Amino acid sequence: MAIVAEYQQRLVGCGAIAGNVLKCIAVDPSLQGEGLSLKLLTELLTLAYELGRSELFLFTKPSNAALFSGAGFWPIAQAGDRAVLLENSRERLTRYCRQLAMYRQPGRKIGAIVMNANPFTLGHRWLVEQAARQCDWLHLFVVKEDASCFSYQDRFTLIEKGIVGIDKVTLHPGSAYIISRATFPGYFLKDQGAVDDSHSQIDLQLFRERLAPALQITHRFVGTEPLCSLTRHYNERMKVLLEAPGDTPPVKVVELARIEQNGAPISASRVRELYRQRNWQAVAALVPPGTLTFLMQLAENEHQTA
Repeated sequence: MAIVAEYQQRLVGCGAIAGNVLKCIAVDPSLQGEGLSLKLLTELLTLAYELGRSELFLFTKPSNAALFSGAGFWPIAQAGDRAVLLENSRERLTRYCRQLAMYRQPGRKIGAIVMNANPFTLGHRWLVEQAARQCDWLHLFVVKEDASCFSYQDRFTLIEKGIVGIDKVTLHPGSAYIISRATFPGYFLKDQGAVDDSHSQIDLQLFRERLAPALQITHRFVGTEPLCSLTRHYNERMKVLLEAPGDTPPVKVVELARIEQNGAPISASRVRELYRQRNWQAVAALVPPGTLTFLMQLAENEHQTA
């Protein structure tokens, strides 16, 4: 949803809302310094509140941060001189970390997994099983944004059913502080490489400096990524940013080889392809019973409404 500003039948400014993220706030260079950016921001805030979205985030260049700070947005993570993430609260992230701390568990090795599960597969279950065996406790986070083929609520339910029987695991509801690549607006950066690096730096900075200390996480587990170069690059950045010396304790990244079926890695993308083909026999070899039942019911519903 977007708003625009026009002057003498000429577009001079714009801004948009995507979920709880304000983005694409831009003003014609000839009118910069005239207060139009704040007017656009005010209109976007009014629109967001009318839509019931009160917890808001904003990505921009660090050079613009002071402008938005004057409107009640506070920086919470920054990727060098390329991007900064602000939110419209000074205390909300701190409160969230205090809530997380209530789920701390005793032990010297506390693990974490951040999972999209689009949908949940036997590969996901294997990763959780292996990580839980290696840790005194495992914290499992679900990517919250509905930017996947299946909704957040459906994905969360499938994970919840899929990890039944695995001990020493806490499944956490999705968090706005786990930044999805799909909702990171890179329109103000020059190239896709800068977008990807800025996203990973902001996401991993929040995890290392705020979420991990709240739960005393010492290790983060990921599966190897033989198929997607973007995810593979993110995992490499994760090793650098989480393990480097810093003001907060480092988090060791543990990469586990992905399990295979018939010589090919089990992947959610493969399951989605087989789902579109309605190849239930092949799907059943890749997913737990709960996911198979969900997909078959979903296909039936789609058939009935077609």
